[in-house]
Amino acid sequence: MNPVVAIVGRPNVGKSTLFNRIIRTRKAIVEDEPGVTRDRNYGEASWGDRSFTLIDTGGFEPVSRERLPAQIREQIQLAIEEADLIIFLMDGKEGLTPADEEIDRLLRAHHKPLIYTVNKIDSPQHEARVFDFYSLGVDRIFPVSASHGYGVEELLDEITRALPRGGPVVDEERIRVAVVGRPNVGKSSWINRVLGQERLLVDDRPGTTRDAIDTPFAIGPRKYLLIDTAGIRRKKKIGLRLEKYAVVEALKSIDRCDVALLLLDPFEKVTEQDARIGGFIQEKGRACVIAVNKWDQVKKDNTTVKTYTEEIRQGLKHLAYAPIVFISALTGQRVRKTLDLIDQVATAHQKRVGTSLLNTFVREAVERFPPRVHRGKRGKIYFVTQASTKPPTFVAFVNDPDAIHFSYERYLINQIRERFDFQGTPIRIYFRPRG
Repeated sequence: MNPVVAIVGRPNVGKSTLFNRIIRTRKAIVEDEPGVTRDRNYGEASWGDRSFTLIDTGGFEPVSRERLPAQIREQIQLAIEEADLIIFLMDGKEGLTPADEEIDRLLRAHHKPLIYTVNKIDSPQHEARVFDFYSLGVDRIFPVSASHGYGVEELLDEITRALPRGGPVVDEERIRVAVVGRPNVGKSSWINRVLGQERLLVDDRPGTTRDAIDTPFAIGPRKYLLIDTAGIRRKKKIGLRLEKYAVVEALKSIDRCDVALLLLDPFEKVTEQDARIGGFIQEKGRACVIAVNKWDQVKKDNTTVKTYTEEIRQGLKHLAYAPIVFISALTGQRVRKTLDLIDQVATAHQKRVGTSLLNTFVREAVERFPPRVHRGKRGKIYFVTQASTKPPTFVAFVNDPDAIHFSYERYLINQIRERFDFQGTPIRIYFRPRG
């Protein structure tokens, strides 16, 4: 699990500019992914041998020059709770302000590692502007120009030095299951039902669960580690600036899991937030089971399951590989079947296919439906091998990677999934030129 770094500061001090400057050190994170709305609030960055999740918190606007409003304090509190390290960014042109001093007092009270940074220092000649900020009583302040890159490498060196090393110990014998979904869909209730005890607080109010809670347990020879997560908060309820922290919490849990159990509410259609979580699951290459909770409360006829399934498949197209189960955490209906599906998709997630068997099948699939002609040359697949698992990843050696259209890649994935029973797990195929 990557550590989390939050950028905190007043409006217009350059937080978003610094955020963009840092995440460009790893360009892959700015590419579009299915189902993921990248609204530039968070991203994954790396420097040297360290990777971390970066949050752009938005500006903290005081009501007056002496006091910060309750909502702003809540934003700061959320940033502090999520972050392993905080970059406190200030404005070198405007100088130290009373709002900076109040934010500093709030941050210090929580004893999180702080890196004091002054932006808009475009060259060594401007570093004299930093002296005023030493009145905060700190030993070192980093002068940077987020716009021009001055001093950013030194800041990144300090970030990677100050980040905590290591992370949670992974028990490879257990299936790590992240229970994710929007608020009030029944995540904690599902875990309580599985465990047979009130292990986690259950409340009808959205947002009851604030932190990830790991719960190891076993059923016979099967061992699991359940990860309960804070629900993705509704934008209309609390606003985009607060929602991002719940998103990061779900990201961290998905990052750690083998299987994501995505819980849905049958009384609400698949929402943008459901699709966002599904996008994280697909992007991270995790196996997935979709469970529609509260099924005991739904009025049904002989078309209800089909109608709901079609709506889910339409709203979560990027999770087409995930099995769907209709459950009730309250009554226990099909909760055990959910665990059976988790076992099945976890097995598929780490399955390997023999090279000889794989190539025999791929040749047959290519004969049935050959690749298209690209610039006068038909694509040819010479050899395929499985490179890794979790998710199953294949490398196909071809005459011209550009001749393999994405629709043909999807065809091969569907064929491999069906033939070798890769239910519930994404599949990756990379096309490489021969030799």
